[in-house]
Amino acid sequence: MSQPSTVVIGSTGLVGSHILSTLLSKSHPVTTISRRSPKSTGPTLTPIIESNTDLWASSLSSLTPPPKTVISALGTTRTAAGGTANQWKIDHDLNVALARAAKESGAKTFAFVSSGGTRGLFSNYAPYSKMKIGVEDTIKELGFDNAVILRPGLILGEREQSRMGEGQAQTAVRVIGRWLGLGVQDRFAQEGEVIARAAVKAIEMIDQGKAKEKYWVLEQNDIVRLGREEWEKEGGK
Repeated sequence: MSQPSTVVIGSTGLVGSHILSTLLSKSHPVTTISRRSPKSTGPTLTPIIESNTDLWASSLSSLTPPPKTVISALGTTRTAAGGTANQWKIDHDLNVALARAAKESGAKTFAFVSSGGTRGLFSNYAPYSKMKIGVEDTIKELGFDNAVILRPGLILGEREQSRMGEGQAQTAVRVIGRWLGLGVQDRFAQEGEVIARAAVKAIEMIDQGKAKEKYWVLEQNDIVRLGREEWEKEGGK
């Protein structure tokens, strides 16, 4: 029987593409489910191309052998989706369906790239926060052996499709980082590659029996620590 793969959802996005390339650089068997082919390739990659996202959960459920780990960096914007209702179908409904399919298929670990500030004072009134909270709560309720929730701030890096105002925000953040230091920048913004490495590092720690908690939430400072500081200390291993 072949070795169980790590499934990556959202592998063509900014953070997801870095998660994929990082796993492939370590020769991990990886399966992706996406509407188009991911840019990264390698001998350990099995891409599933399915334009109908309604079929992604069943594609995940049908994998043999079932995956040990599923990582979702899936997300879109209201503008790209064509409105809040359509965004909800992707950011909330599809992620929830994938988490349930992962649990039913026997996956032991589920990791989800959420967003910082989703549990703030007014989060229950913001549709975007409610989407992320709904997914986080579902993952917790499903009772995976382990779960990782990453809550990055502003995500830095180049996207294939630019988002309204994001370019200006990234420029401002990088100026702040140059003038006041990387530590100040780290408080509210992280590089997509750093977030990806933090996700991979957390999964590796789980596999080694070193998870901090069964339901492990990585806030922005945790992401920087795992994805840059400890990553560089270990020489990128």
